[in-house]
Amino acid sequence: MKQATCVRLMAATLLLAAGLTTAACGNKPAPKPQMGPPEVGVIEVKQQRVALTTELSGRTSANLMAEVRPQVGGIIKKRLFTEGSDVKAGQVLYQIDPASYEAAFASAKATQARAEATLNSTRLKAERYQELVKIKAVSQQDNDDAQAAFKQSEADVAVARAAVETARINLAYTRITAPISGRIGRSTVTEGALVTTNQATALATIQNLGTMYVDVTQSSADLIKLKRNLAAGVMKRDNAVAQAHVSLLLEDGSKYSHTGTLKFSEVTVDQSTGSITLRAVFPNPKQLLLPGMFVRAVLEEGVDEQAMLVPQRGVSRNPNGDAMVMVVGAEEKVEPRIIKVIRTVGENWLVGEGLKPGDRVILEGIQKARPGTPVKAVPFGTKPAASAPAQQAAPAKK
Repeated sequence: MKQATCVRLMAATLLLAAGLTTAACGNKPAPKPQMGPPEVGVIEVKQQRVALTTELSGRTSANLMAEVRPQVGGIIKKRLFTEGSDVKAGQVLYQIDPASYEAAFASAKATQARAEATLNSTRLKAERYQELVKIKAVSQQDNDDAQAAFKQSEADVAVARAAVETARINLAYTRITAPISGRIGRSTVTEGALVTTNQATALATIQNLGTMYVDVTQSSADLIKLKRNLAAGVMKRDNAVAQAHVSLLLEDGSKYSHTGTLKFSEVTVDQSTGSITLRAVFPNPKQLLLPGMFVRAVLEEGVDEQAMLVPQRGVSRNPNGDAMVMVVGAEEKVEPRIIKVIRTVGENWLVGEGLKPGDRVILEGIQKARPGTPVKAVPFGTKPAASAPAQQAAPAKK
């Protein structure tokens, strides 16, 4: 009996030991996966040909504009145009009451006729005295007086003819005509208004909208810098075009469909603003541009044949305010690099110093790129590699 009890006790002990061993094996933790260096998206800096432009604000104006003013005084009898319409050069716009000018013209013509009649009489007398003085039939003094009277009559006729021409011109000026072709604005006078010669207030304004000027201002410092870059060969003019091309952005941000050309640069710097006025000419066939519109002109400055561009998202500032980028060095380690940026070109920075062709600038994963730490560089925009799944422990045996 005692022997059987001992056998059962030993069997229970063996079963308990086996269960503890199995439980210990089932609760063993899975090994941790091995993690590689973090991936960062980079771009390789390359030299490229970049056309540099500058955007300047300005106003539009008509290339031809004329203010209509009377050249003689009088009462406006008729207005012969429609406000806001297109008029042709020489078209009659206003009619001034011509009565007094017609009378003056008639009087001048009568004076001319009288002077010509007197001239005919004095000429005949001078011719007769010219012959009689040779035979001593008249004195020399009488002949001299006759010759002088003839010359005076000639002068009187010349004066009368000039008076007639003046009266004719003044009579013609009662018909106020358009000096240029274009679109005429509102009239400042109505029928029955009194106007005076060369008055300060214009009767109307005509503007030719077929071609428009765009006047913009550029700082003298920027102009000097541009000239130095061109002289040093940093930038070059495009020899294919004789004049710089200019594109236009309208008030609503849309781009004007026609390209203009730079025609004029002021030779004097505005002392109050330190800027220079530039003038561009744009075709305006559909008359979309109107005088006085605010626009932004994009001017072609030149071409940089060896430009290096870096996206703005890859450039940051250090505490000193210097522009800085993170690059992947030769040992695949992160290196901070101080650079000098010149200007923006679209969504990029134009780099002047601090980078060389072939440098790899980090654009993505910068938060993982600690200076001096190794990284895995992949082209910017590449999807990150999927991480290896963690190994799971085998289930415990029961």
